[in-house]
This record gives sequence, C-alpha cells and structure tokens, in this order.
Amino acid sequence: MAIDSGAASAGPTAGQEWCEAGCAGQPLAGTTAGLRIAADLESLDLVARFVLELGRSGRLTSSETYRLRLAADELATNIVMHGYCGAPGAICVDGGVTPDRVWVRFSDDAPPFDPRGGMKAPDLEVPLARRAVGGLGVFLALTAVDRFDYELVAGRNVSMLTIHRDHHG
Repeated sequence: MAIDSGAASAGPTAGQEWCEAGCAGQPLAGTTAGLRIAADLESLDLVARFVLELGRSGRLTSSETYRLRLAADELATNIVMHGYCGAPGAICVDGGVTPDRVWVRFSDDAPPFDPRGGMKAPDLEVPLARRAVGGLGVFLALTAVDRFDYELVAGRNVSMLTIHRDHHG
C-alpha cells in the first residue's frame, strides 16, 4: 500500500475497503485515501502498515514514526477491545501529510468515548503490583504524539493523532 500524491496506489486487500476521504467527517488538507477495516484484532496490522507508510511519505524520523505508530496502535486496539467489545463494527482510518504535520484520524460507531477523560500520569512511586489496571497505554499513546484531538461528530467517535513536521522543510 503506497501513499503518494494524495492517493494510495494499491487497492484494498481482503477484509478492508478504501474509505472516501470524508468518511470521518470533513475532508482535511493533505488527505490520503483511507481504510475501512473490521473492528477486530486481525485488522490492526493494516493500521500499522498504513501509519508506517504515512510516516515514510511524510519523511518523519524513525522516532516520530514510532511515536505515531505507538499512538495509532493503542487507539485502534482500544476501539476494538473496549469500544466494540467484540461486537461487529468498523473503523475508518485516514491520514495525510501537509507541510507542517502528519496526521492519522480514526472514526468509529462504538459508544461515545473521549480517551482524554480521566487520563492522568501514572504514579511511579506506587509499586507496580499495587497500581490500578488500565489507562497506562492511553497515557503513553496520547503523550507520544504532538497533538491529540477528539470530537463526537454525528454520533461517531473521531480521534486525530498529529506529529508536527516543523523541521522537515
């Protein structure tokens, strides 16, 4: 799957289809083709490949690409595991490269959930065995990117991860 000139050159594979650019709301500047995937764990590799290619296309450093992929993996996994809870559903993923940023946007029909709600830094003074389960992955993911946005649009969760490209020219 290649992302060049604002469009992906390879067609979808089994279990996925291309999304229209506006599948998650308003089309954004620099939008590439996106994916509509089944909300299951088997589809998460497609998200990872999409994000890696987006990072390459945006000439992100390996560290920036890693941070974007970490956040995208965590967000997509949480949509599957906690949003849909094993029920059938779909996730729309699109992204883009502009002169100042590389972004990935997720849209889903799972129950409304803003990942920022209740997110707090882990208390590293508390022994690991006594820490509450959950929340660490979201904290790491949302602090790994330069910007995270969430909106509930027409009943759909829309989350966007952004890495700034200030130094990429």
